[in-house]
Amino acid sequence: MYRFIWILFMSLIGFSQTPKENAISYINNKQFKRAQSEMLTFLKSNPNDKEAIELLGDAYGQQKKWDGAIEQYEALTKKEPNNANYQYKYGGALGMKALSISKLKALGIIGDVKKAFLKAAELDPKHIDARWALVELYVSLPGIVGGSNSKALKYANELQNLSKVDGYLAKGYVYEYDDEPELAEKYYRLAIKVGGSVTCYDKLTTFYEKQNKPEKAISNLEAAQNKLQRNAMHYQIGKVCADYNIQLDKGEKCLKAYLSHHSSKDGVPKAWAYYRMAQIYKHKKNKTEALKWIDKAIKDLPKIAVFKKEKASISKL
Repeated sequence: MYRFIWILFMSLIGFSQTPKENAISYINNKQFKRAQSEMLTFLKSNPNDKEAIELLGDAYGQQKKWDGAIEQYEALTKKEPNNANYQYKYGGALGMKALSISKLKALGIIGDVKKAFLKAAELDPKHIDARWALVELYVSLPGIVGGSNSKALKYANELQNLSKVDGYLAKGYVYEYDDEPELAEKYYRLAIKVGGSVTCYDKLTTFYEKQNKPEKAISNLEAAQNKLQRNAMHYQIGKVCADYNIQLDKGEKCLKAYLSHHSSKDGVPKAWAYYRMAQIYKHKKNKTEALKWIDKAIKDLPKIAVFKKEKASISKL
């Protein structure tokens, strides 16, 4: 009997988690404040624990507390300057801070952002995320402060050598921003051919919508649905039909399919599908049905301003 109690006690100890394991669990469960608190307490007695410092930086970053994240990641780059991932995270936190402040203030840290990403890419020739970051950085920056499509393409080519899908998506991104839609479409299509993931199809769909080509967007979404069998694609088709006032019967059918098969993994709440149904019936000049659906949307998510605005528009029919 005593032996059983001892074994049980030891097994319970085996299942207990360390503070760092707790923090990882909290982050995985989106409990970022708890992860932050756990690591702040742990670091008081273990100030040089690099994994804990990184976890604290991650917890800050997930809460968009960029100054806190920068402080932690910068400390890591000083402790281990040749760690590519530390450089990447430091550059990423700096970059996100730059996006959250005025353009004038952001100019003062862009150089450090670029330096960190370049260092990460140099240290790890296979670091895909660092190369993606450089592609996006060089595309988004004006030429006067270091933007360069040719440099963006350089890293897109490096990505293609590491992963064809990433390379094609990166090239599509560069050419889209360089106002070369034919080339952008070509590479997004190549990404679908090679990868065929939800992300690949989403990039092409979004591109078509930006190009004001809703018919192509719908065709792409239908191809994605046929291949991937994702209920979420039904919503996306309905959304495009509603937004552009085209193929309304198809949009209605897809939205009803989305609602009948809806689950939490679909991502978009039912209320947004109700809203799209209301839009479709408004386009069809069916005020009664439109009001029925928009009321369902408002009942589910009463604080969404666009729903109330849509109801006011429908009421004027």
